[in-house]
Amino acid sequence: MELAYIPSPSRGVLYLGPVPLRGYAFCIIIGVFVAVWLGNKRWVARGGRAGTVADIAVWAVPFGLVGGRLYHVITDYELYFSEGRDWVDAFKVWEGGLGIWGAIAFGAVGAWIGCRRRGIALPAYADAIAPGIALAQAIGRWGNWFNQELYGKATDLPWALHITSSTDGRMPGYYHPTFLYESLWCVGVALLVIWADRRFELGHGRAFALYVAAYCAGRGWIEYMRIDDAHHVLGLRLNVWTAIVVFVLAVTYIVVSAKKRPGREEIVEPGAAEGDDEGEAGDDAGSAKSPETVDESKGDARTRPETAEKDGKDGKKSEPADETADETAEQAAGETAEETADETESAGKKS
Repeated sequence: MELAYIPSPSRGVLYLGPVPLRGYAFCIIIGVFVAVWLGNKRWVARGGRAGTVADIAVWAVPFGLVGGRLYHVITDYELYFSEGRDWVDAFKVWEGGLGIWGAIAFGAVGAWIGCRRRGIALPAYADAIAPGIALAQAIGRWGNWFNQELYGKATDLPWALHITSSTDGRMPGYYHPTFLYESLWCVGVALLVIWADRRFELGHGRAFALYVAAYCAGRGWIEYMRIDDAHHVLGLRLNVWTAIVVFVLAVTYIVVSAKKRPGREEIVEPGAAEGDDEGEAGDDAGSAKSPETVDESKGDARTRPETAEKDGKDGKKSEPADETADETAEQAAGETAEETADETESAGKKS
């Protein structure tokens, strides 16, 4: 009997009335939220708009779920289409069975559609979301713990996983917790991508390619430890070969892309910077307008005494003009009176 081990949950589903709450589904959902949250922060830091990552994820996530399930069903078709099996089980995603290779491939197609609708380059979006995907995988792997699946060879290590279920060919015992190994590896991959992206300013899809390469490096040796049924090619499990091929492709992309398109994109989302500038300009205009309004009101108060003073000066200037007008009128009246007197005198003499 092992003195130290990782216990398995007695069941992977709880019921809230008639509604089943499955641990596997919760792990997937939480992983998606973490990926979108971190991807949004990185996207905004690169100059994109807040909310763009979530808008594109509306396309990428459903495509990824379909692709992941298709890959699993195709590569493990005997679980659903062999004698004694029910093909309807192929649609029961909540019972486990998502292939990361199919999820990433189909998810990329969905992301491409979302990016195209927004006028965004897919590589820039992939770079922003890459470490978030790794963290989503780290969280999602705990769904395998709830389902008591994807464990490794028998071991007596103190962190051995205690399997208690005997359904679907399981043998109760103590095994390597390969789900935990992959979960921890994915956390390390996320930290590696974040560090390398800050250190080398990775762009044009190279941060995403680094995530793919680093994940494949870990998936290879972890896959080799697993004992669940799988197809073999030349003595190796199919997923080991897939990891090797994808690793080579990812490294090749990093090398070629760095030579052809060095550096990082200056603009990741067209119009995002202009929108921010317009908002800042509006704020500046609003803040600048208030002091002017205050100055104008102050100015009106200041001009009132000046106007009164000006009116007073004009009043003083008008007084001499009025006196001159009066004198002119008196002279004219006097001259008229004299002329009238002279005419009367001359008329008297004639008479």
